[in-house]
Amino acid sequence: MASASTHEVKVSFKKYETPKTLVSISYLLVAIGLVATLYGVFKDPYHFWPSYLTAYFYVSCFALGGMFWVSVNNLSKAGWSVGIRRLAEGFTSFFPILLVGALFLLFGLKYLYPWARPEVVAENSLIQAKQGFLNTNFLFIRILVFGAGIIFFAKKIVGNSLKQDIDGNVQYTHSNVAWSVAYIVFFALAFTLFSMDLLMSLLPTWYSTIFGIYCFAGMFQSSLALLVIIMILMRRSGYVSGYFYEDHYHDVGKFLKGFTVFWAYIAFSQFMLIWYANIPEETEYYLMRAQEGWMFTSLSLLFFKFIAPFLLLLPKAAKRNEAWLIAVSILILVMQYIDVYWMVFPNFSETVSIGFLPLGTLALFAGLFLISLNRFYSRNNLVAHKDPRMHEAIHHHVSY
Repeated sequence: MASASTHEVKVSFKKYETPKTLVSISYLLVAIGLVATLYGVFKDPYHFWPSYLTAYFYVSCFALGGMFWVSVNNLSKAGWSVGIRRLAEGFTSFFPILLVGALFLLFGLKYLYPWARPEVVAENSLIQAKQGFLNTNFLFIRILVFGAGIIFFAKKIVGNSLKQDIDGNVQYTHSNVAWSVAYIVFFALAFTLFSMDLLMSLLPTWYSTIFGIYCFAGMFQSSLALLVIIMILMRRSGYVSGYFYEDHYHDVGKFLKGFTVFWAYIAFSQFMLIWYANIPEETEYYLMRAQEGWMFTSLSLLFFKFIAPFLLLLPKAAKRNEAWLIAVSILILVMQYIDVYWMVFPNFSETVSIGFLPLGTLALFAGLFLISLNRFYSRNNLVAHKDPRMHEAIHHHVSY
């Protein structure tokens, strides 16, 4: 238990203990996921691997978004967010699983990617021209570099933050500015390639120069939604008091609204440029998503991933209301999964159907994420209480 009082602002946090119910739910989700994995790999690989890819990419975005949030606040030397930084740092505990999950994905390449099937490559000159980049060995190297890179930076940046809890050395804060700059430079290129490798190359004859930015927008929007939910639950449960409150909800809510608009802007830009150019190699992507039930799914993204969250987050009071923020965040999280599903499954099916394998693989990664997150929170302080800028967070106020 730690507590302090600065100008009558009382702050406190206590050791996090994972609720037994949440532990049970986490392991149950993993068990369901393992059953789905075993069944899918041996009985229905053509349906399993797209399901696995969808769930893997969706949950991995939480961890990547949390690390990006931490890095941006470090390099901008933001003081208002110091009180919630540790909650976002916990997302990075999923990074080792992210790397292992990507390596396991390599076993399903021939079920996912046309460029991994020699008979398809032999008949398509466009794919042949991309074989210098789209090949198994080079993909393995890129995944390994990406996974090892994010783990390395997380060890440095989050490690410095945790070390500061011990001695309060301000040098850790200064050091993390430089490390965060380096990480964002690395991340900008690596995540773009990661998105292209796993999602865009599902249709190797198609390409978009802003596809990586589209994936980034959804990634950060969904990770902010998860962060909002965790902030509110931690405060409600009494684990953290005074380090963040309505003003912090307000600012994170503004980020959430802003990236809702940013996602819509990138989505429209990608669609508009392809529609206007009307090049067959580009339009096939959207033609596939305008058939059968996919048109309804496409329109649902417009209404429920952009219009609804934007309008619901527009009033100032909405960004300061806990129940309202949780409801909007859940909507965003649901729509992010649908968005990833929309990017993956039209390549394999003309109809929309979410059955046991998509839900089972989602349960697997959701359970693994919860386990890693709860372990991090239970082993470390929930607040970076010795950060030299903590007074800025405690006395943070929003006037607009």
